[in-house]
Parts: sequence; C-alpha cells; structure tokens
Amino acid sequence: MENAIVSTLPDRCKRCYSCIRECPAKAIKVINGQATVIQERCIACGHCVKVCSQNAKRIISDVEKTSKILSGNEMAIAIVAPSFAASFPDTFSRLPAALRKLGFTKVVETAFGADLISEYYRKEFESKKKKTIISSACPAVVNYIEKYYPELVPNLAKVVSPMIAIGKYLRENTRGNVKIIFIGPCIAKKQEYIDDEVGGIIDGVLTFTEVKDLFTQNKIILDEIEESEFDSPHAYLGKTYPLAGGLLKTANISGDILEREIIVVEGKNKVTEIIDEIAGNKIQAKFIDILFCEGCISGPAVDSNLNYYSKREKVISYIEKKIHSIDKQIWKSNVYNSRGINFTRNFNSKWNEAVLPTKEKIKEILEQTNKYSEQDELNCGACGYNTCTEYASAVARNLAEIEMCLPYLVDSLKKAYNDLSETQEQLRTAEKLASIGQLSAGIAHEINNPLGSILIYAALIKKHLAMKFENVQDTHDLELIIGEANRCKNIVSNLLNFARQGRLFITKFSLSMLIDETIKTVGMNDRFAQIKILIDNTAENEIVEGDRDQLKQVYLNLLNNACEASADSLDKKIIVKIYCEEDSVITEIIDKGMGIARENFGRIFTPFFTTKNFGKGTGLGLAISYGIIKMHNGEITFQSDIGKGTAFKVKLLKNIYIKNLNLN
Repeated sequence: MENAIVSTLPDRCKRCYSCIRECPAKAIKVINGQATVIQERCIACGHCVKVCSQNAKRIISDVEKTSKILSGNEMAIAIVAPSFAASFPDTFSRLPAALRKLGFTKVVETAFGADLISEYYRKEFESKKKKTIISSACPAVVNYIEKYYPELVPNLAKVVSPMIAIGKYLRENTRGNVKIIFIGPCIAKKQEYIDDEVGGIIDGVLTFTEVKDLFTQNKIILDEIEESEFDSPHAYLGKTYPLAGGLLKTANISGDILEREIIVVEGKNKVTEIIDEIAGNKIQAKFIDILFCEGCISGPAVDSNLNYYSKREKVISYIEKKIHSIDKQIWKSNVYNSRGINFTRNFNSKWNEAVLPTKEKIKEILEQTNKYSEQDELNCGACGYNTCTEYASAVARNLAEIEMCLPYLVDSLKKAYNDLSETQEQLRTAEKLASIGQLSAGIAHEINNPLGSILIYAALIKKHLAMKFENVQDTHDLELIIGEANRCKNIVSNLLNFARQGRLFITKFSLSMLIDETIKTVGMNDRFAQIKILIDNTAENEIVEGDRDQLKQVYLNLLNNACEASADSLDKKIIVKIYCEEDSVITEIIDKGMGIARENFGRIFTPFFTTKNFGKGTGLGLAISYGIIKMHNGEITFQSDIGKGTAFKVKLLKNIYIKNLNLN
C-alpha cells in the first residue's frame, strides 16, 4: 500500500516471522511466505522495524517533502524531540546548527510542548473522574486503544501530544506562512500528524535516521559543525518526557512507588498487559503514564549503538547541562502567553470488528498440522504467535499460512525427504532392472536354441540306449543331463519373463480368490506338506484391476519363499493377511523363518541375488515380483528380523492407472 506508514519489501523478507512475533496488534499477514503489513490494523509502533534483521520493512518517508520545503521560500521550523541526545550521543550539541545549515529557519525543542500540556495533565489527575486516566502522549498507545480497545477510548486523557502542542504554539506565535517539521525517534508520529483531529498542525515528520540521510545527501558532517543552542521557546522539565515517568515530573504529579493511584508503564509487553487489565476492570489506579517503547529513548528510529542505560545517561546528561541555564522568567512568560491556545483533543474508536473463527474451524486447522490434542500443541512461538490456537485462529482469518508452523514444516520436509529417497532408490532399481532385462532377453534368446537341441538329442539317445542296452548308469547320466538342461531352460524362461514385464493383460478379478488358488498350488508341493498356510481376510471389497497371471506369479514366488524359509523352522505356520486401506488392497505374507540379514536388505530385489543353497533358486523370483508390482503402480516392501521371520507386504490399487504401457 503506497500510503502505508509501515510496509514490507518482498525481495528482502526471509520468512523469519520475527515481525509477527513482535507485533502487538498482529497486524501482519503472511501471503506466499511474505510478511505483509495490514494498514487498517497497524498501530505504527515500529517494533517490526526494530526486529527485522533483513531491513525488509519500509517506513513512509517525508524526506522528499521536506527537501522541497527547504528549497522553497517559506519559513521552515524544525521541532526536535528531547530524545535526540540518545540518537546523536557525541554530536547532539551540534544538531541545531546542522539543521539550520540544512535550510531550517528555526530549530526548536519539542519539549516545550510538553511543558505547555503539563497543566492539562495535572487537571486531569485532580479531576473527580472515576475511570482510570491513560496518558495520550504516545501515539502508538493511542492507536492501539482506538483500534483494539474502543471501550477505553473515553479513558484517554483529552490532551494533545507535545508535538501538536508546540506546533500549535508556533503557528500562533509566528508571522506569515510557516512549515513545521517534527524530528524524532517515533514512527507512530507519521500517523499522528495526519489524524483528522489534529491535521494541518504539522507539515511533516522525519525520523532521526531520515535526518542523518539528509545530512549525508547534503554533505553535512556533524563533527565539522559548530555547537549551537536551540531557538526559543526553550524547554524546562519537558525535556524529561522521553524517560519513563517524565510526564509525571513535568506535570508535578507524584510518582512515588507506594502511590497506588499512579502507575508508570513502558515497553510493549507491559503496555499490552496493563491495557488488557484496565479493560477487564482489574486496575483501580487513577492515572497510567504509559509509553509503548521503553521510553522514547528506545524508539524505533533511535539508531545509535548505545544500550538502554547508556542512552538514558546521555539524555539525563543533556538535561542536567541545560536545565539550570534556562531563564525561568522567560519560560514562565512563554507558558503564560499560550493560555489562549486549546491543547485538548478528542479520540475516536477505529475498531474493525473481526469475525472470529469457530472452535471447530480452529480444531480443523490444528489437525492439519498434526495437532490432535493439547499435548500436541507445543506453543513454541516459531510461527510468531504465542500459542498454537492463536496461530490456527490467524490461519482461519487468512492472516497466516499453514506452512508457518515449524514442527509441521519439519515433519513435512522429513516426509518429503524420505519420499524422495525412496523414489530415488526405486528409480535406481528400475534403471538397473531395465538394463538387466535387456541383457537377459539377449542371453535367453541365444541360449534357448542350444538348450532345445541338447534336450532333443539327449532324449533321443536315452530312448536309443533303452531299446538296445540295459545299462542303468548310462540311463541315469542321461536323465541328469536332461534334468540339468530343463533347469537351464527354466532359468531362461524366467529371464524371458523378467525381460517381458512391459506387457500387461488388464482384467478385473477377486484378489482373495487368486490367493486361494495360489495357496492350493503351493500346497500340492510335497516339500511343504507340513507347513500350514492360514488366511486372515478382512477385506470387504478386494476386486482389483491387473494382470491376473503375472500377479499370481508374484504371490506364488512370495509363498514359495515363505514356505522354504519355514521348512527348517519350529513354527511352520504362514499367515496371509488381506485387508483394505482407502483405495488399495493390502496383502501381507508373514513367516516365522530365520529372517533376512540386515546387510542383505538392499539386495533383496536385485536379480540373481539369492540366499538359498546352490541349485535351489535363481535369484530372479523377487526381482520379477518387484517389476510386476511396479508395473501395476503398486508397492512391495518387507520387514525382517533374524531368528523371528519375515513379512512381505504388497499394496495394489483397486483401480490402477497405467501410462505408456503395451496393454493388450
């Protein structure tokens, strides 16, 4: 928003959410990861500016406006906030002369405005009002109450700020047209001077940072400027305003720590807390002296490297140096002569009632971030909100995004990483299988023909010998040759099956019926006569789409492996579980065999890898099964513990979508 007091520079915002965490009004909306300031909610306190390490917050600038004023023919007066000694700790005595060199006709202390309104605060304090009076000198506090606590607007002291007070005084006591520019540490002043209630008094607001930029642009070096005093009217105790309790001292109101009628509050957290307490009728004090920052010396535009205590020392040193040199008679005369100026003002509610989300909506959002109970709500604050519920409420109101929850994001990234790793592993396996498949097809075709010849001629020789001779040994040798040749032919057949996995014949069929058939086939093998295969079928609808014959081969391979693993086990029992999960049918084949060594986990689906004894397996069964399941867009996984057994899990979609395959 072009006229926003504070806005975000999208290119610099780095998703740290510090500004959300610091914003007392929660006036920052996250859009596509960028923290965007909501102008109608913003109180211009500047805390988001202070905490942004990337300088991603832009403050509306009056530098160009001021430059035009200074280059014109009109009288320009700079009014400087009394916290200037904290921002110019080593050169504050040169600041008035530097501002005159910049083009200002006069340079006046805003603190005199504080002197002017002190009597108004004393009268507010001495009034018979029953409600708690809240000081209105801090524009950020005023904005906060007007926008978020409209019921407390009547509690605000109907007194203008020192900036407006000195502005009114100068306009009343200066001949001709005059332009007045306020210079200070406060961003909220940029909002205050355009407020309808006081509009037209001040012509522009510069922060201390912007003044330093103007000095740089105009090649004004403070160290080379002579020391100089401010122009009249000179301030007295109003110089203490930037310090906590300065208003009380200026208005001669007792601030004794044992005085229950007065409370002095500074700092964002304490301010929001006490305002909430006043709204809840929990505070009975008569007067609250309140500053949103820890004194104006900690304003967002006080850009010196000093800490709070050093800045406080600088301001106090300046006060002590100047407080005794003021001509009290002239000061009193100036204050007295301003008695005809009205330093009161009204405040108005600017509250925009927000529709709060329902508990059901908040619960729904929390569940999206895996928070199903209070124990799941970490309230870590990484998102910028104090609690998970507060964050969920912000998401519901489109002020925040789901991805702002750090634990949820970490879990999502972990899952994404695991999925990526699994996909990469599957891709490597698929590429390896494809290469081996091409090689296998070539080898199988080359070997098949010679094997056929060996089998034919071995059979002819056996027949011939059986007719002419009765040499049992010769016949046995030929049977061995034929048996081994058939074994080679079986290996070649498996190789061809492995190489031809791209062809699927899709039909709809009952998976449980297919598994029943497969179990019967396995049961016909005399080697597995002592092994019991039990079925645990809880699937209500296990009709699937796929290549029935190839899937039967998968289950046949898995069941044969399970039976062979159980042959030497004491528990000769295999359990076949069939159940449904959403749009999938799951089959688990569980044996109590010796299990698979962990070092072999990565090679289980690799062609020609086998742990069986020589002559008992080719090492192609699981590789072929893996390829068939992947061609069906399914999953095949396993779990195994040495000495406890193995469980293979096959997941098939009920309705598969197979792309770029040769389907017949």
